[in-house]
Order: sequence, then C-alpha cells, then structure tokens
Amino acid sequence: MGNSIGTPGPIDMHCGQPAAAVTHYFTSKSWIEGAALEQLRETASLPGMRSVAGFPDLHPGKYGPVGMAALASRVYPQLIGTDIGCGMGLFEFDLPLRKFKLDKAADALRRLESVEFDVPHTPSVDPSFGLEFGAETLGTIGGGNHFCEVQAVEDLFEDDASQWLDKQKLYLLVHTGSRDLGAKVFSRTVAESSGMANGLDPQSGAGEQWLMLHDLCVEWAALNRRMIAQRAAAVLRAEIRLVADVPHNLVRAFEDGYVHYKGAGAVQGCPIAPIAGSRASLSYVVEPLPAVAKAHFAISHGAGRKYDRRNMHGRTGNTRSEREALLRNPWGGIAICDDRKLAIEEAAGAYKNADQVIADLAEHGLIRPLASMKPLITYKKVNVDHEEAKQDRTRDRRADGRRWNV
Repeated sequence: MGNSIGTPGPIDMHCGQPAAAVTHYFTSKSWIEGAALEQLRETASLPGMRSVAGFPDLHPGKYGPVGMAALASRVYPQLIGTDIGCGMGLFEFDLPLRKFKLDKAADALRRLESVEFDVPHTPSVDPSFGLEFGAETLGTIGGGNHFCEVQAVEDLFEDDASQWLDKQKLYLLVHTGSRDLGAKVFSRTVAESSGMANGLDPQSGAGEQWLMLHDLCVEWAALNRRMIAQRAAAVLRAEIRLVADVPHNLVRAFEDGYVHYKGAGAVQGCPIAPIAGSRASLSYVVEPLPAVAKAHFAISHGAGRKYDRRNMHGRTGNTRSEREALLRNPWGGIAICDDRKLAIEEAAGAYKNADQVIADLAEHGLIRPLASMKPLITYKKVNVDHEEAKQDRTRDRRADGRRWNV
C-alpha cells in the first residue's frame, strides 16, 4: 500500500509481537473485496493491536478497512479518519403515516438546511488549540454517503418489536458526523504527531490531546444529528423524539484497551440499533444480543460499499431516464439530490445487499432483527437559493415558534 501518513504497513511482527487475531463475522455468502481483507490483516499487524473484528459490510478505506472494530493498547487516529463521531440517529415523528403526503413532504424537505433554529448547547474547545469552527455547520448533512431519510415500517419481525416501532407512524434516519470539526482535528493531529503510523500512546501529550478532541467531535456529531432531526420536524410541522443514536466512527476505552470502531456501530448499552440499506433498499432495526461482547460490542452500521465512487461512473446514470430512475425507489419513494455526480456515486447499486448483512450478523448471534424500514424520502443535497432561504427564515421567525425536544 503506499507510504502515506497513517497508512498501515505490510504484515510483519512489530517489536517481536505477532499480529493480533482477526475474526470474520460474515459468511461466504457475503461479497468481500480482497483489498479489504488485506487491510484487515494489516491492521492486525499494527503495534499494540490485540484483536480485530471484520463485519459483512467490510470494504477498503483510505487509511484502513471500513466495517471493522479493533482493540489496541495504543490509539490510531488514522483508523477513525476525518469524520470523528459519525453515526446514525433514528427518530420518530408524531405524524401518522395515513396522513403523509409524499410529494408535499418532499417539497418541504428541500428547505431542510435553510431552516433557522435555536441551538441549545454547543461543545466548546480550548482556544489554545487553534481550532476555528462555528455552529453554522450544525444541522447540515455534509457530502458522501451522508443522508437523512423519512421511513416507514415495512415489516415487524418480532411481537415485542412494537414496543420500539409503530407501523402507523413515520421515522427519520439521520446519517452524518462532525462535519468540518472532525476534519480539522485530523489535519491538526497529522501535522503535529510524528510517527502516527505506529499509533499514539494514550498517556502521552499527543494521545491525551487527540482523545480530548475526539470526545468533542463525538459530542458535536450527535448534536448535529439532533439538529437535523429538529429541522426536519420544523419543515414537516411535526414533533419528533429520539429512538436510538449509534455512532460508528470513534474510539472507546475499555479495561483491556481502546476499541476503534470504523464503520461499525458501537452498540454497548444500546437496546436497539439501525442498520442502513441504500436509498432504494430496506433498512433495518435490530436488537444487539449479548454475543456482541465478543465482537467488541460492534455490529455493521449499513450495507457497505460494493463499488467505489469512481467505478460507479459508467455503470449507471448514462442516460436521462437512468438518472431520473436514480431518484425513485420501488416503494415510490423520492431521493432529493441536485448533484448528478453524487446521485450516481450513491446509487443503490454501489452498495452491498443489506439483507445478507443482516443474515450474516444474525447467523453469528450478534443481532436479532426486529423490523425492516422502507425509504420514503431520502435527502442528500439541495442547491440552495440563498435569497429564498433568507425569506424562508423570515417566515420561520413569524411562525408559532414551537421547539422540539430531541
């Protein structure tokens, strides 16, 4: 693999220690790219690495595999990457499904990121760190595979699933992270930490600083998901409540070391967790089972990419009809994405089969599937008319001023 900063090196023995054990929580039915398996082995060879788990959404990443959890005595910022704290929040609207008007709601959601709202609390950072960031990025989706999606229950698999989900209600799944804050923390860490490829001693100054800024990003990302939900509730004239929030790009401290979750849902203490499909396939809500402890309290966070962004061009979206088809799904749902390139790169065909991901996790005893969720409206990106957005904010200030507790 190259010699770029933070990229795991070739498999060998560091400081006389053998590579850590690697456990695969997927079956032969799942399509796993060879490069991802190689990255998983390379991660296991890093100094201080103790145990590595790979999940059925495993795919290659820039600095290491995505869809894995790794326990180490050291911390590896590059394994987490720039979007520290990225995760998924599942929210419930008080809107009944029978009164939901799809086209009208889609038009309203185009205003999502221009809605004005009150920020109840923003985490702060010591000015001496020189990180400049503001609340203007809160309540925004970002790029790449981030989204927010209005969903409805397609099927309840277990009788007790009704304590969490209602087939007569609407839900919102929000996937986003710490926006520019995580990127700035990562860039600062790379610039100031020599030898980051071998990880940071968590007790060192550099290690303590990264962990402190990491915690800030995790808090910031969770707040961002709540603010997006609040904005969605505002444009749909509804109230909303949090059902579950599960981060999947972070580090957590345990008695025996630090678990690095990269594209893996950190589900310790979570009674339920969402697992995303694609904008044209079902997502799922699952119950993590006690066996997740052996997998570092981790599960898949989604279907995982099958094709990278570059390879999606030419596979679909070559004609106008194909591009229009990308913005619809089998349930009549709508995708809101004004960026043609992004719509192609995030097409459903870019992702693995979410059904197989669920099946693999269940076969390994990590989860109990509770429900499938169908996508109704998926918000990706809107080209904002700033003058129109200004007018929208003025109208919002004149509205009844309700606030939503999320």
